[in-house]
Amino acid sequence: MNAARIRSWRRGATSIVVAAALYEAVARSGAFAPALMPTLPTVAQTFVGMLADGSMLHHAAATLARVLFGFSLATAAGLILGVLMGRFRPVEHFVLPLASALMPIPSLAWIPVFILWFGLGNTVTILIVFYAALFPMLLNTWSGVRAVNPIWLRAAGAMGATERKLFWKVIVPGASPFIIAGLRQSFLRAWIAVIGAEMLAASDWGLGWVIFDAKQFLNADVMLASIVVIGLIGFVTERLVFGSLERATIYRWGMARVGKG
Repeated sequence: MNAARIRSWRRGATSIVVAAALYEAVARSGAFAPALMPTLPTVAQTFVGMLADGSMLHHAAATLARVLFGFSLATAAGLILGVLMGRFRPVEHFVLPLASALMPIPSLAWIPVFILWFGLGNTVTILIVFYAALFPMLLNTWSGVRAVNPIWLRAAGAMGATERKLFWKVIVPGASPFIIAGLRQSFLRAWIAVIGAEMLAASDWGLGWVIFDAKQFLNADVMLASIVVIGLIGFVTERLVFGSLERATIYRWGMARVGKG
């Protein structure tokens, strides 16, 4: 691990420690009842207990599976449609008005409709994740393809590059900053959507279901332990997955510079 990555992880850890210290100070101040705002040691004890009995791992795995399945479908669909929109005006003129009309509609607003159509269970949750994650991927890819320097495309075409080579050698590297930004936004919206869908679609397993069920019994420690797991997954994904993807693509291709400090 190089010095820049160490500094990045250190800054992230510092932010989390400061936020945790502020929470602990409020929890111990007496502003809220202990049952409503438990201290961090209480939350940690609950977290360890749920890990020990395996329930937390099962719930986290169920939620993560739904996120990854819906997110993967949205990524594939958004990438393909976004490239087609950027390359072919008729596709853009057909898809863009639909995206502009559907994107402002909150994904959670579709849950009652999807429940009527598909019943309760995983199908509704995955469809909600797909819907939430699709549009950031679609629009960022479209913007990235449109932002590719046309001189690069003409130069590659003049040298005999096929459409396939144009895609892999010019379009993908040129649009990669937008595509990775779309992946980040889509993954974030997927997590927001899956938690809400698990709360409302009566899933038997999942972190959203745990939070909603714990609320009924004022188990704030269980709720916070589940929220911590969601935050940890997001933090690790941001730092390891998307950070590594950036280093392997846009920094390697010279589309962006690594920040200092």
